[in-house]
Amino acid sequence: MASESFSLMIHGGAGRIREAQDPLVAEQYHAAMLRVLEAGRESLARGERALDTVEYCAALLEDDPLFNAGIGAALTREGTVELDAAIMDGETLGVGAVGAVRGIANPIRLARAILEDGAHVLLVAEGAASFARQAGLPLIDESRLITAQRREQLERTLRRGTVTLDHDEPAPGTIGAVARDQHGHLAAATSTGGMNGQRPGRVGDSPIAGAGVYADDHTAAISATGLGEHFLRSVFAKDLADHIELLGLGAAEALTASLRRLRERLDGYGGAIVIDREGHCAAGTTTPRMIHGWIEHGSASETRIDP
Repeated sequence: MASESFSLMIHGGAGRIREAQDPLVAEQYHAAMLRVLEAGRESLARGERALDTVEYCAALLEDDPLFNAGIGAALTREGTVELDAAIMDGETLGVGAVGAVRGIANPIRLARAILEDGAHVLLVAEGAASFARQAGLPLIDESRLITAQRREQLERTLRRGTVTLDHDEPAPGTIGAVARDQHGHLAAATSTGGMNGQRPGRVGDSPIAGAGVYADDHTAAISATGLGEHFLRSVFAKDLADHIELLGLGAAEALTASLRRLRERLDGYGGAIVIDREGHCAAGTTTPRMIHGWIEHGSASETRIDP
């Protein structure tokens, strides 16, 4: 039986985000978050599934060049766009994911198609692109995904000779969406272009269930953002869910505990958004800032850049 409340959270990355100190830039981020939250609200208020809503919200964020996913994604050291994404259904524990896929504007749509197909969980590179063609998803010229800002950022990185995290320079980050629908079901989605100047073929935590994304109706829906290697090594999202399931913690307490472990064990760099099985929302990061927003139990939309 449906309840009267639903919850939704989205994020646009964590890091230094120095450019957000400019009020005009900060307003762009807040406006982008609010637009997606209100679109998600309409979906959930109609009684649509959490799984459909997080896919929808993630695709909207992928289409916004403000963020490092889809259009405006980070470039590899060879100047190519390789995208990672995953979506997870908390009701069934179904997962669809793609890694290092090229020529597709909305990898979250491809991840959903993989989930629905059911034969595999994760497809990468040309295998993922081939499945996209079979599924009837449109492939596009990769040049349409590349922005001038990303080209300039890569050029600076190559001159310096070191790979940078998403927010070491003016460049937004990984996106994510988590939701609890009116039927009490949870879902999570994460999508990214990875790290500026990364090696071709590098895959981070975003498409890995239990690391950068996780959803289970018995615990929580989680989307992480930051240095993917840290979230992979700590199995961050599953660690957080286990704090809820095994210790009986709520979203905020579980996130605090997992971020503390991430910081103490790995000096981990990043954060996450969480909605627990009761619909409570929480966000936190070890970085100076995180772009995020939320609707808790059907209340007014709120957005924030600082933790």
